[in-house]
Amino acid sequence: MEDRITIIEGPTPLFEPVQDGWALGLNETNIFSFAALTRLRTFNGPALVERCYRRWNKRENINLHYRNEVGLEEYVPILAARSVETDDGQVLLLWLHIERDDVQLEIDADDSDDDDLDVLE
Repeated sequence: MEDRITIIEGPTPLFEPVQDGWALGLNETNIFSFAALTRLRTFNGPALVERCYRRWNKRENINLHYRNEVGLEEYVPILAARSVETDDGQVLLLWLHIERDDVQLEIDADDSDDDDLDVLE
């Protein structure tokens, strides 16, 4: 199980399109895909980041393992990881490699100033 981080309970993670320049460079591939960010509450964030580091140090992949909205298991490659301490506890930030066939982008069409994209699985 060292080759993955598994979500054992809770809803399907939300994937946000990456806007940071440094993270966009993580996703340079020859297929149509994009980098996404997800935030997960955890009790052992630093240990999970260390697990990622050990895999990358060996030039091996590590994946996020979760159940999608219909209950099917899915795996997406983790590109970067960071653990942060918040008032509500530890949060694991994961930057992921998402193939465009795996998600839909929804653009808010109203006339508000909110130009954010919502990523739906």
